[in-house]
Amino acid sequence: MMNYVVMMSTNIMAKANRVYKTKVPVTKNQQVEAEVVDITYQGMGVIKIDNFPIFVIDAIPGEVVQVGITKVLKSYAFGRVIKRVKASPNRAENVDKVAITTGIAPLANLKYEAQLTFKQRQVEQLFKKVNVSVEVNPTIGMTDPTKYRNKAQVPVQMVNGQLETGFYRRGSHKLMPVEDFYIQDPKVDEAVSVTRDVLRDLGISAYDEETHKGVVRHIMARRGFYSHELMVVIITNTKKLPEADNIAAALRAKLPELKSFIHNINNHDTNVIMGQWNETVWGADEIHDQLMGKDFIIGPNSFYQINPQTTAVLYTLAAEKAGLKPTDVVVDAYSGIGTITLSIADQVAKVYGVEVVEDAVLDAEKNAQNNHIDNVEFVTADAPEQMTQWAADGLKPDVVFVDPPRKGLTNELISAVSAMQPKTFVYISCNPATLARDTVQILAEGFHIDGPIQPIDQFPQTTHVESVLIFKR
Repeated sequence: MMNYVVMMSTNIMAKANRVYKTKVPVTKNQQVEAEVVDITYQGMGVIKIDNFPIFVIDAIPGEVVQVGITKVLKSYAFGRVIKRVKASPNRAENVDKVAITTGIAPLANLKYEAQLTFKQRQVEQLFKKVNVSVEVNPTIGMTDPTKYRNKAQVPVQMVNGQLETGFYRRGSHKLMPVEDFYIQDPKVDEAVSVTRDVLRDLGISAYDEETHKGVVRHIMARRGFYSHELMVVIITNTKKLPEADNIAAALRAKLPELKSFIHNINNHDTNVIMGQWNETVWGADEIHDQLMGKDFIIGPNSFYQINPQTTAVLYTLAAEKAGLKPTDVVVDAYSGIGTITLSIADQVAKVYGVEVVEDAVLDAEKNAQNNHIDNVEFVTADAPEQMTQWAADGLKPDVVFVDPPRKGLTNELISAVSAMQPKTFVYISCNPATLARDTVQILAEGFHIDGPIQPIDQFPQTTHVESVLIFKR
């Protein structure tokens, strides 16, 4: 058990963003020594000099470090470890330093047991902050908390005149060449490296964000954990992919699991990686994978959980806690390609799913058909609006599942769920800060918390954590 207090980034950064009213106590290139007292949501250690926060890569609570100041702002600073005066017993040894430096795996320097405790404490502290008393179970982890990601979206740049793939150094767009991403399926890493080498051999350039010249912006690879079907997507700034047929032939020769090779166009000045236009250069338009006994179609733009091993644990646990009955009518908000909807359909009478992304709904309908499931109905709509409409129409589900994005639920959606008067409200969260915030309103609507919160380590080696919380009426 770690013996430090976890403060989420909302606390740390909110305090840090207050202008320091006296003279800043450190200067660039100065060296200081201090104890690490916290971790930010980015996995950086926090030291304080006269209560002035300094964020330090590869420093964990309980350590005493000598730090060189690298950047000073009005209310906080950044530094790097020069010397570890006292190491923490929770420090993991022989860790890939690139994974920490780039932020690929910001908690890789913590022993895995300590990571699980850290995530449990995250949830506890956030609920304490909103004055909600709730028990938080120990975090459910993985047997092997590495090499679990089934999808990679890797930036491409020209480095020293050569096309490179890798990951950006923290806080910059400077690419660090990387081949082993530590938390990704090795077959996914291999697909990225092979694609990079093919592009090099054919003399195809990387896109330059400053000059707006060049071709390739990203390489995306995804692989079915159970099916072993592989998809490679090359995202370009150009409308044509040079040497497309030759690229396809080379990839087919070097990647025997390849089932789909797609060209995606993104010619907008944006941080969004994938564009909306796809062309299948070779093979199928999608790949398949299995989850909880169901087969799912996965396209280039599909949202599919990146860790199917823990996803099965997460959805099974949520269904068990919901206490589903054969007569139940269920609503699944943010239904995506239908993973939750279809995984519970054979346990209940009817499931309604709502999802705002039209292509995801089309995939969900195909998935239902392919799995011979006919007691589900999907609607393309904004979840809060559709839930409000269903409430107005008098739909009275027995159980409501929500699995929202990190921003959490809107007030309108929570009010709509309340109006539907379900007996059970299942909240699957990927952000404990918004889960805690939303819990306050859910309780105010007349629900009560039923049992402990269960954190699940869906993203080992990172600061993210999934949680399941059940509300009853």
